[in-house]
Amino acid sequence: MTSTPTIRPASKVLLGLAAVAISFAAADTYVVVLALPKMMSTVGLDLNELQRAAPIVSGFLLGYVAVLPLIGRISDLRGRVPVLLGSLAIFAVGSIVTAAAFNLETIVAGRLIQGIGGGGLIPPTLALVADLWPPHKRGLPLGVVGAVQELGSVLGPLYGAAVLAFGDWRTIFWLNCAIGLVLAAAMLPLRDAARQKVTSDRADWIGGALGALALAGLALVMAAPTRLVQDVEIGRAYLPVTGDSRWLTPLALLTFALSALFLVRILTARHPLLAWRTWPALARETDVWGGLLLTLGLGAVILTFASADPESGTVSPDAPWLVPIAVVAFVGFAIRQRRAPRPLVPRGALADRAAWGSLVVSFFIGAALIAALVDIPFFARLTVDRDSQLDAALVLVRFLVALPVGAVLGGWLLRRVPANVLTCIAMLMSAVAFWHMSTWGPTSLDHQVETLSLVLGGLGFGLAIAPVNSVLLGHTADAVHGITSALLIVARMVGMLLGISALTTIGLQAFYRASDRIPPASTLCGGTGNDLCQAYKDALRDAGITQLHAVFVGAAVAAVIAAVLGLVLLRSPSEQPLE
Repeated sequence: MTSTPTIRPASKVLLGLAAVAISFAAADTYVVVLALPKMMSTVGLDLNELQRAAPIVSGFLLGYVAVLPLIGRISDLRGRVPVLLGSLAIFAVGSIVTAAAFNLETIVAGRLIQGIGGGGLIPPTLALVADLWPPHKRGLPLGVVGAVQELGSVLGPLYGAAVLAFGDWRTIFWLNCAIGLVLAAAMLPLRDAARQKVTSDRADWIGGALGALALAGLALVMAAPTRLVQDVEIGRAYLPVTGDSRWLTPLALLTFALSALFLVRILTARHPLLAWRTWPALARETDVWGGLLLTLGLGAVILTFASADPESGTVSPDAPWLVPIAVVAFVGFAIRQRRAPRPLVPRGALADRAAWGSLVVSFFIGAALIAALVDIPFFARLTVDRDSQLDAALVLVRFLVALPVGAVLGGWLLRRVPANVLTCIAMLMSAVAFWHMSTWGPTSLDHQVETLSLVLGGLGFGLAIAPVNSVLLGHTADAVHGITSALLIVARMVGMLLGISALTTIGLQAFYRASDRIPPASTLCGGTGNDLCQAYKDALRDAGITQLHAVFVGAAVAAVIAAVLGLVLLRSPSEQPLE
């Protein structure tokens, strides 16, 4: 009889810290919801130029998803904790760049870096669960990880509002930097808890100090605090040596010198802060070219759909050149996968039906989930009085709060219910909720009973998190848990992007058909129609409701497909992990 390995307290602490980090990274996706108007005004954008500010959001999403496979593979080869620490460091750097940004380009660059760091936390954390817990005990920790990730979407706007109550938008990102560094420092002593070989157990304090000073200099150059710039003595550091560029000031030149010293330290230290000597071998094992091709393809897909204006189209105006780039990149990646001696996704990694089936199920879950995240608030804004927009915003919270609850419950139930059955039941619950939403009328949200459908839908999506993750980890080898976990997240995110495009198209067609049946305003209003009467406004509102009904029906269909595929393709993980 094989004894069950004991889970050490340090391992649980390590996973808890990683989960908290994921929660903050997920919150950062939504933290700009309330801060966006002030961020726009800082860089000279008016509130009616929201489309120009879209890269602040889509830039984070691009970094969050596009490089996930590459980071996941690195975590398989380099170790979970080093990648977690590196991701937190990248997240902190992105937070510094965002907080100190002085124009739209630097804000977008900071958000992109933040996204890379935030997204890089997920694959090693999921793989860490598989490394530390046996298959039959993974359900609850996977549920907890999924719960905190979903909880971030609820806490993000609230966190932003709390910070804005006593500071400006930059304070949000300075706090993000501090939290990221604190979490990294707390994880550092727990490297051994991951049960993986550590390249070096010595800390390079000199390299760390040089890196910190270089980052501090970068922040001061970019932020250019008024109090320092106007100081009689300190202000000299902000006077350009030549020209008028902030990058030619004595402070900037000092920052460049510190950065150069940091690079020299990395290249010459016996135990450098960054183990650069392992990079060439790591690059050969990782298949960087394959990773870059996949990143390029995913980036083109994200920009095609994430930067679209839902009111004018379902894809970006740049789609005519983004789509061909995506196609060429994906074809190149497929060729690279077949020919590379060590491909990004090791051959046979997803050979098991349950393994690739979990990716397919995750795709359809994402396609259904996006309808709730986008169109439930849309319905609320359409039907709730203008004086009660706060109530409209709180409608989605009823759905979102149920998600993390469902995630933990799903992890607990996984010990008692087969993964394929649990996934099927969960997605059927969400399908029933969407079907009921497709019957909502103009006053439905005035009744508290509608909270039941919102909670049912949120619980359904939450319940599906742990079983899908568990099946993937249970039917793939330990050596590929990082890359396969990354692909699972990518499948869900791509499903969300393609899902919102398809569902929006279906909804718009229903709206146009309903609009064509509306009599002219002059007929409904009994006059010239210059001042639209309430009857005509109600008719337009009803056409909008018809559009959302079509979206909810489409989401219900996607949820049913996920339920059926989950029942057929997923099966309970084997008792013994694959070697």
